Amino acid sequence: MSLLVPKRAPAQDSQDELAKQLANPVASLISVPFQSNLDYGGGTGDAFRYTLNIQPVIPISLSSDWNLITRTILPFSHVERVYPDHRTGLGDVVQSFFLSPARPTESGITWGVGPAFLYPTATDGLGQRQWGAGPTGVILRQAGPWIVGALANHIWSLGGTPDRSEDVDATFLQPFINYVTPSQTTYFLNTESTYDWSRREWTVPINLGVNQLVNLGGQRVQIGGGLRYIAASPDGGPDWGLRFNLVFVFPR
Repeated sequence: MSLLVPKRAPAQDSQDELAKQLANPVASLISVPFQSNLDYGGGTGDAFRYTLNIQPVIPISLSSDWNLITRTILPFSHVERVYPDHRTGLGDVVQSFFLSPARPTESGITWGVGPAFLYPTATDGLGQRQWGAGPTGVILRQAGPWIVGALANHIWSLGGTPDRSEDVDATFLQPFINYVTPSQTTYFLNTESTYDWSRREWTVPINLGVNQLVNLGGQRVQIGGGLRYIAASPDGGPDWGLRFNLVFVFPR
């Protein structure tokens, strides 16, 4: 006696693949994430920081074998009880360019390398106010529902406001693990660690949460959120936080 396994509909398979692409920083997929971070603690002891990161990802096909992926992070912040005054405004923009093969290797590995740039767009008191640049790279492996990898960059100062006492010299490390279910639910765990070589200080938030891909009026959207534990931070830095994600997806 044989068991009959129902076949999955092609549309279901495509939605599963779409959820996996969203967990891949260099997927050939146009997306516009809105990432809200609410961080608490530090400062006077009851400080509050809200940061909205708008992070459009735009792939450009260079040939049948290569893509150029642009990733831009535009932060908007509101900070209370950290400084003598409340501060609200834009942060510095970071834009990365990844040259990446159009298809993963036979073992499921995807990678991308390129430059990253820092633009001094911040409101006074909310950024470095300096131009910067450096290398960036990402590597990941997809094995069934698991997507494991890391993204990194290092940015040095190129110049800026002369009254800044310290140059930008920072390393960013983001190892990540994602598990994508057949129902397009993604469980994620990552860190977004930054080491400031000028001040010799670590900032290490650890993020744990879940995202769900849904259809809202014909528009594919991923929504979700999670907890942030700040394992290390400079004096006055936050202790813990929350993260909420809203990602508009535009399959090619």
